[in-house]
Amino acid sequence: MKILVKKGGPLTTLQDLGRYGYQKYGVLVSGAMDTVSLRLGNLLVGNEEGEGALEMTMSGPALKLPAGLVIALTGADLQAKLGGASVPRNRAVYVKEDSLLTFGFAQEGCRGYLAVAGGFAVSKVMGSKSTYLRAKLGGFQGRPLADGDELETGSLEADQETLAQRLAKMPGKKFSTFGWSIPESELFSAAPIRVAEGLQFDWFKDESVWTFFNTPYAITAQADRMGYRMAGTKLEYKEEGRQLISEPVTFGSIQVPADGNPIILMADRQTTGGYPKIGQVIQADLPRLGQMKPGQNVYFQLVNLTQAEKALLRQETFLQEAKKMLEVK
Repeated sequence: MKILVKKGGPLTTLQDLGRYGYQKYGVLVSGAMDTVSLRLGNLLVGNEEGEGALEMTMSGPALKLPAGLVIALTGADLQAKLGGASVPRNRAVYVKEDSLLTFGFAQEGCRGYLAVAGGFAVSKVMGSKSTYLRAKLGGFQGRPLADGDELETGSLEADQETLAQRLAKMPGKKFSTFGWSIPESELFSAAPIRVAEGLQFDWFKDESVWTFFNTPYAITAQADRMGYRMAGTKLEYKEEGRQLISEPVTFGSIQVPADGNPIILMADRQTTGGYPKIGQVIQADLPRLGQMKPGQNVYFQLVNLTQAEKALLRQETFLQEAKKMLEVK
């Protein structure tokens, strides 16, 4: 099946769980900003959890979907409509006739995901379908979707064929879906973003550490898939002018350059960095951070390794329970 891009939208790229094993060569990981939504979308349509899906930022494209396609929308509420009718999130949807899928502006969250049964038929680059925009690598021709593009979907497994047949029998004119959906996760919780101590945590003045964990920092307009520049009370080092030799960084590393304004590295972060790191966003909270918009205030909470592991276990349990529920359905 082929999906025609009638309108590219502000920023829509193909992403999966990332490109691992090549950071030593300077090749970035990339991947989805919100891996929970990507994995959930793939589970809903019967794909492997790490299959590529479309990541849509703040709004989405206009896509001509073919009849017989099974899709799932997860993540941010982008006010999706198929043939003019609102499409629910967090459930499998069967397209009954060729229809136009459109999106509005994000009402909740920042990034929405569109998974299709069979995935997208694009070649993997270094083991991944993820798009790395600055290098024009992977995804669909290494770039965001543009007007006139055609996306081909992959072939279906036997259980996906069965899912499509079941959905086709459900009522609906333009599309049909089941009467249930996966419960909402904690993606849009207003709770503080949890942070573990960074490697240079003790480089910062006690007052700055207190400030960082007790006052809000705003995501500035200089926020993209590479990093979020934050604005708030400036953080100060104990020893002014102290230098750091560049060392590896990862998704969620919180660097503090000389101007004192934190930078949180995101999915398209560089492989090394030379700024001191006051903290590291825990893995379980990275998807929630990826759903935050420019202008939004962020509070940080200091946690230890045990707390970080329990949070990740809770998140993985949610996904595995969703998978079991879908198998039963």
